[in-house]
Amino acid sequence: MTTTASDWTKYARGLADLMQERGDIVSPAWHAAVAGVPRHTFVQRAYEQDNTGQWMNWETSEHWDRVYATRTLVTALDSRRGYPEPSSSSTNPELMVRMLEMLDIHDGYRVLEIGTGTGYNAALLSHRLGDARVFSVDIDPELVTLAGQRLSSAGFRPTLAAVDGQAGLPEHAPYDRIISTCSVPAVPASWAGQLASGGAVLVDLKLAISAGNLVHLHRQDDGALEGRFATRWASFMAMRHENDESVSVPRVEETDGGRSYTTAAPVPPWNSPVVWFLAQLGGLPREVEFGVLLDPETRQPYAASLAAPDGSWTRVNLADQTVTEAGSTSLWEPVEWANRLWTEASQPGWERLGLTVDTHGENTVWLDEPDGEHRWTIAGS
Repeated sequence: MTTTASDWTKYARGLADLMQERGDIVSPAWHAAVAGVPRHTFVQRAYEQDNTGQWMNWETSEHWDRVYATRTLVTALDSRRGYPEPSSSSTNPELMVRMLEMLDIHDGYRVLEIGTGTGYNAALLSHRLGDARVFSVDIDPELVTLAGQRLSSAGFRPTLAAVDGQAGLPEHAPYDRIISTCSVPAVPASWAGQLASGGAVLVDLKLAISAGNLVHLHRQDDGALEGRFATRWASFMAMRHENDESVSVPRVEETDGGRSYTTAAPVPPWNSPVVWFLAQLGGLPREVEFGVLLDPETRQPYAASLAAPDGSWTRVNLADQTVTEAGSTSLWEPVEWANRLWTEASQPGWERLGLTVDTHGENTVWLDEPDGEHRWTIAGS
């Protein structure tokens, strides 16, 4: 594919038009931002898995039709766990714009972004608000430096800082909006303290892998945050910290033994997002790893599996929903509890769930109303 320096504008405008047609872009200002920001400048190489699971890379300058598309682009891999897995990405523009629209950003607003990443979202914000009103932080100094260079080459110069996003960026507060492009297991109280009166936060709350969703929080008169989860599910990579340690979880193999019984809960449970989230609130270990076991001959999945760092494991047959588990921790009991609650509550969607973050950082998830019957406290930050 042969391109010229001006070709990208056609692709960028096509992407903006597509998202407008789908209803993700509502504001003309965000249409102009998507059409006016060169995404290829921020993603010069991307990685994706082939049909064997092998990671391959490709130059975005040769495939602008794939760059200016509603897809997430993996931009870096990390092999610290013994195998390559994504460590940084350029999020699907469809999701990013949906989030920006949800935040209801107006002229003159000051916005803090947690998770600079490639710098593409900071560029969209700068196009909309001007450099002086956009602030972005990330834990990785090299990533922040590279993002700054790419932003500058595209004509944008927001304030960037290489700091732990959990602390926000207090020296430039207050902000009218805070948007997090990484997930957190609990919303930090520091963010609430850096919001202006009437401010709002949009963040992906994930208690564990896939267990959570975007939550839209508004600053209350007493300084607390409160709001509901977004209707549509979304997911981001977890926020990183300087002293992060990986947790070793044994693999679940085909073995004899263990206790067995039949389940009525959905299998696999992570395909029922609200049930999976409730299971975490009901005591499922945050470090649990999940997957499927494949038939060695057909290579087709025959069982779902859960495993915890303490060696506990659960295997659920996909055909007859027979649960077999062993170890000191029952990994299926929280799933059963979550499914019963979800069923008895008339199978609530995300919009019936909400979150309150008090001024001390205590996070409380609730069903239907903040002071209702069903409330769960999770650890603050």
